[in-house]
Amino acid sequence: MGTNVDMTVSIGSKSLPNPVGVASGTFGYGREYEELTDLANIGAIFTKAVTLKSRKGNAPPRIVETPSGIINSIGLANVGVNYFLSNKLPFLKTLPCAVIVNVAGSTEEEYLQVVQKLETAEEGIWGYEINVSCPNVKHGGLAFGTDPLQIEQLTAALRKLTPKPLIIKLTPNVTDIALIARAAEAGGADAVSLINTLVGMVIDTKKKRSALGTLTGGLSGPAVRPVGVALTYKASRAVSIPVIGMGGIMNTEDALQYLLAGASAIQIGTANFIDPQTPEKVLGGIRRYCEKQGVSSVTDLCWLATL
Repeated sequence: MGTNVDMTVSIGSKSLPNPVGVASGTFGYGREYEELTDLANIGAIFTKAVTLKSRKGNAPPRIVETPSGIINSIGLANVGVNYFLSNKLPFLKTLPCAVIVNVAGSTEEEYLQVVQKLETAEEGIWGYEINVSCPNVKHGGLAFGTDPLQIEQLTAALRKLTPKPLIIKLTPNVTDIALIARAAEAGGADAVSLINTLVGMVIDTKKKRSALGTLTGGLSGPAVRPVGVALTYKASRAVSIPVIGMGGIMNTEDALQYLLAGASAIQIGTANFIDPQTPEKVLGGIRRYCEKQGVSSVTDLCWLATL
């Protein structure tokens, strides 16, 4: 009966086998989870961020639990693009799911150089997710993602470098998410993904200082889901390109909220740390929901909502 539901999702000139992806920074480079879950049941792996040079990240402690989520200040620790190409991509090429490389940088030039290097790979990379929550050091340290003009310019510059699907990952720490999403679309993005983490802080009252090595970090988990759903709803009605929703998805019900709000696909993040089989469980749940609702394609779920 499940075969009657079309689970594919089109983004740009390509399609994903299903709408369930795993969020960048929560699934490593795939190998870390290969014995814990069936990677054939994942629509896409959004890799850990890749920057021009390797980064050690922020000083520990870098993760702290909160009542309904976690706050991290990993600081984009990663192996760098050259090492990624030579030591991580060979394994990723063997996977049955799409591989979408998350790209980060602190200047426009860095983003461009990373994508240029990644484009030299003959195969294995389905597309790119551009993390624009990074601080632009040439513009006072403010994140690229808070300035629609910078978003449009960066997206347009990246668009010239690749025919692969280009997904711009948006920060929720802005006044008007619709304005930012439209800027990404105007620059030539094939999709936007949201939300990235919210700024959060935990204070250790015994030590009388931040519980993290940095003052603040990024809050993820169930606490941010209502924010993510609301911003997904707003973004999906501001643009004509697909929206990929994420933030606090722990089960099928959470994922369905995003899809009904207007998302074409979703990403699961924090839940991977608790139960690595969450993505495949959610995929099965979405399929059963579609069958029950008489929907022939998962992308039609948004039309069921009376929002």
